[in-house]
Amino acid sequence: MSLLSVHGISKSFRGLKAVAGISFDVPQGGIVGLIGPNGAGKTTLFNMIAGVYAPDSGEIVFDRSRIQGLRPDQVCAAGIGRTFQIVKPFAGLSVLDNVIVGGLQREASVPGARRLSLQILEKLGLAAKRDLPAAALTLPDRKRLEVARALATRPRLLLLDEVMAGLRPTECDLLVEVFRDINRHEGLTILLIEHVMRAVMTLARQIVVLHHGEVIARGAPGQVVHDAAVLECYLGEETQV
Repeated sequence: MSLLSVHGISKSFRGLKAVAGISFDVPQGGIVGLIGPNGAGKTTLFNMIAGVYAPDSGEIVFDRSRIQGLRPDQVCAAGIGRTFQIVKPFAGLSVLDNVIVGGLQREASVPGARRLSLQILEKLGLAAKRDLPAAALTLPDRKRLEVARALATRPRLLLLDEVMAGLRPTECDLLVEVFRDINRHEGLTILLIEHVMRAVMTLARQIVVLHHGEVIARGAPGQVVHDAAVLECYLGEETQV
């Protein structure tokens, strides 16, 4: 059963077609990777799912309800959380308070949101830094805080936009294990944009490849990374996965 279904969605900006008739499904409890070169339309696609942009055509169905055209806060309330490529926490707030802001989406009280936020920070290895101002965090910790804020909204579908970018391999591996654990034990469905193929190959069960706003390949990771079109436009003939 699909939790998210994207049917023929397109988006143009001043005549430039950023996304052209894209269709794919994300199964309930699945992990799907979205890859492709810069400018392929991946983040535009995320922004349409998350309510930043309305598609020019096509439909987006989440849990059997159409969500295209909803505002970002309505999409979040429906059960979709997301991270951003450029992390921008509330710099003047503590790490804990940043997560509490997300927790108040579902929790009716600040104490309830605080309890939830502490659990999430513990899971992501940030509990010891909960009282630090967010501005004092390193890039890897800001990335984890971005994930924590999204998880605090208690999403059923989590959109991850290049959360591994700028991280060392060991830091990527730790974050991958967090996502695998949450997916396995809590059933969280994940759709991720990622250039770090080491993470994509470990996490994703299915991969969708975009190029010039169109889907050029889809399938299991082992199949997609050997696709001739994917090698030519993105991975390169010498790529080792």
